[in-house]
Amino acid sequence: MYIIMVYDVNQKRVNKVLNTARKYLEWIQNSVLEGEITEAKFERLKREIELIINEEEDSVIFYIMRTTKYSERQILGIEKNKREQIL
Repeated sequence: MYIIMVYDVNQKRVNKVLNTARKYLEWIQNSVLEGEITEAKFERLKREIELIINEEEDSVIFYIMRTTKYSERQILGIEKNKREQIL
């Protein structure tokens, strides 16, 4: 599956959330990560994030796509994390 993760967490937890998410997904720009992930790893990621965040203050949203076949990315402005093309 393909996941886009966006988060808005208290500043004191930002680095923990980012470092945890980067174990599973690719950083795209501030508070946004994405990538292919297995269901088992996705469940592990969610559990790890739940241990970090304060559910009364923080928000983490996962957009789940079963396939990227019909998806398209359009960027306005600079691309924060330029991905290398692998041939």
